[in-house]
Amino acid sequence: MKQLLIVEDDTRVARFLERGLSAEGYTCTLAHHGTEGLELARRGAFDLILLDRMLPGHDGVAICRALRKAQIDTPILMLTAMDEVDDRVEGLRTGADDYLGKPFDFEELLARLEALARRSGDYRDDNDLLVHGPLQLDIPALALTCRGQPVPLTTTEMALIRLLMSQPKRVYSRERILNAVWGQTEDPMTNIVDVYIGRLRRKLDAKDEASLIETVRGAGYRLARTDEN
Repeated sequence: MKQLLIVEDDTRVARFLERGLSAEGYTCTLAHHGTEGLELARRGAFDLILLDRMLPGHDGVAICRALRKAQIDTPILMLTAMDEVDDRVEGLRTGADDYLGKPFDFEELLARLEALARRSGDYRDDNDLLVHGPLQLDIPALALTCRGQPVPLTTTEMALIRLLMSQPKRVYSRERILNAVWGQTEDPMTNIVDVYIGRLRRKLDAKDEASLIETVRGAGYRLARTDEN
């Protein structure tokens, strides 16, 4: 698991980030004060730092400057409610690797953290072939096979099965699927996720066998366990 330091003085925002990012596989450490955050960051035990711009004690810019002066190169994503270009430029020039304005979309936050990890060399996305039981997904070719047979999928169906196969043991809520596949947080059609899950099941499931996509009541969907997984 990646070690993530979250420096955020707003308790509500900090808890939201901790819950959401812990669910994504990060091990999160919280600091609610700039001085505390700087002391923790100086230990160099983190893979990434999520840093608020406005903090009591040392603000985000001061923390960036101090860490870079100490030759601590941990990737830093700075969060800010300040929308002025000069403020963003100042943060980047003093050592932040990326900037994200508040309020932010959680999916974008995840993508930016993953991008920072890739740049730093701590993350390798070399899984060009995802395999789960009878399913094999060739990501570069966007080609899915099931039990050795090619399965023709629409672009949306491909995005959905790729999401489920990326973490096959994870339960994906309808809201998470909506955000990841359709880029929205509310379902205007009330059951679009269920409709597409049904379409995938019809294309993937064998007669008289349990579905490869499991419904977790009250929670969402995940790939069913197989003999191979």
